Amino acid sequence: MAKQSMIMREAKRAKTVAKYAEKRAALKKASVDMSLSFEERMDAMEKLAALPRNASPVRQRKRCRITGRPHGVYRKFGLSRNMLRELAMAGDVPGLRKASW
Repeated sequence: MAKQSMIMREAKRAKTVAKYAEKRAALKKASVDMSLSFEERMDAMEKLAALPRNASPVRQRKRCRITGRPHGVYRKFGLSRNMLRELAMAGDVPGLRKASW
């Protein structure tokens, strides 16, 4: 299981991303809008750079919903490969079964 501090850090990042999402989108749109003057676009870029680093969605990491494991996480299920295998073997994931041929 992942350290609680890492799980809490990811939760904090998710809150920060949600908080600044609208503002980031507006500034990004203004920074590439060619109808604005060069100074206005540069001002938008400076304001975008002044936002907190954790406001960027790129800094978020997918983690397993059960264990918090950061690697080997399947997007479709939100589970790490280990937990997905355990739950599939137990029959807890609908429509998923082990392949055999």
